[in-house]
Amino acid sequence: MKQPETTSATFAVRVAPRASKEGVAGFEGGVLRIRLNAPPVEGKANEALVRFLAKELGVSRGSVTLVSGEKGRNKIVRIDGMTQEAVLSALVSP
Repeated sequence: MKQPETTSATFAVRVAPRASKEGVAGFEGGVLRIRLNAPPVEGKANEALVRFLAKELGVSRGSVTLVSGEKGRNKIVRIDGMTQEAVLSALVSP
């Protein structure tokens, strides 16, 4: 029996930890830039990134997966249940 295909969006993120204000800083060169209040220690910035994306996109935290980049500012993130176009239009305001 064939499994139904699930929709997911995978995209690059550059995180700026310890920012004074959380939010999307822009989308340039195929990379979504996000500012977070959390410090880059003990995975706190990664947790904050997952929490931020889930809240902004209206999905559960379990739908947000950090594919790579756990120890750096450049990360690859996957959002289950949304297309890449839907993710970018929800996060990047014109």
